[in-house]
Amino acid sequence: MNRYLLFLIARRCGSGLLTLLIVSAVVFFVTSQLPGDAAQMVLGQSATPETVAALRQQLGLDQPLMLRYLHWLGGMLHGDFGTSFASHLPVSQLVAQRMPATFELAAIATLVSVPLALLIGLAAAMKRGSRFDRALMLGTMAVVAVPEFLVATLAVIIFAVKLHWVPAMSLGTPALDFVSYLKTYALPVLTLCCVLVAQMARMTRSALINQMESPYLEMTLLKGVSPLRAVLRHALPNAVGPIANAISLSLSYLFGGVIIIESIFSYPGLASQLVDAVSNRDLPVVQLCVMLFAGCYLLLLLLADILTIAFNPKWRG
Repeated sequence: MNRYLLFLIARRCGSGLLTLLIVSAVVFFVTSQLPGDAAQMVLGQSATPETVAALRQQLGLDQPLMLRYLHWLGGMLHGDFGTSFASHLPVSQLVAQRMPATFELAAIATLVSVPLALLIGLAAAMKRGSRFDRALMLGTMAVVAVPEFLVATLAVIIFAVKLHWVPAMSLGTPALDFVSYLKTYALPVLTLCCVLVAQMARMTRSALINQMESPYLEMTLLKGVSPLRAVLRHALPNAVGPIANAISLSLSYLFGGVIIIESIFSYPGLASQLVDAVSNRDLPVVQLCVMLFAGCYLLLLLLADILTIAFNPKWRG
């Protein structure tokens, strides 16, 4: 790996850290402007103004906004994420209880969607221009255009209400057997995978077709190599960079779509905790949850940029 490549990667990492710092400021100032008084919501409507003022002072809500942001940012950098306004427990403890469930859901969706998208993209590229290819591309375009909540609603009506195959809610309770485990995660994973598979399949198809139209692959076909073997042995390895970039960009969608999915299916993950914290004006929980989602999103975008740089022959040389 040459110095210029390392310089490009280091510059992308620096840009990612700067973006995360800007996101932290936006998150803090936006959440601080949410309607309602956090101290009033903690104490209830029957609390006296003196009690509310005392709690605001205890929570530091009476300090200037910029000073509160600097204290919060300093605590974040030192691993101190504050205390929940509602439960009076450390925010890190509350988030740690929900984080594994969200990452488990995201991991299952990734394991299902990535191989399926690669197969669909490969099949469409092999049959490019045919009715099969046009049908696949039309179907993926239609799926991308449909919002997640509509897909989730239709899935619940069909598979849970009409057919009674799976439960309508995914409470995340430990399953006794493998079949129960599959039923628990079927609808959330199905909903997440719809858009993921459609996006990755279209990008995979484009990357493969770009390689299949290159002169070296045409020469390989003229030598008598079968189209499938030529694609698998030559086109696919050369398209690894664009495909990996497409997968990283598509997976970054997970951290936005999972908020809707967890809310619809009552899944006890980080996203549903974020929604509850917004309702309760629990600002420390809201801020940490949003920062975690933003950090994961930026990390995947950074990974996509690094893969693009690493697999680019011009920059590599």
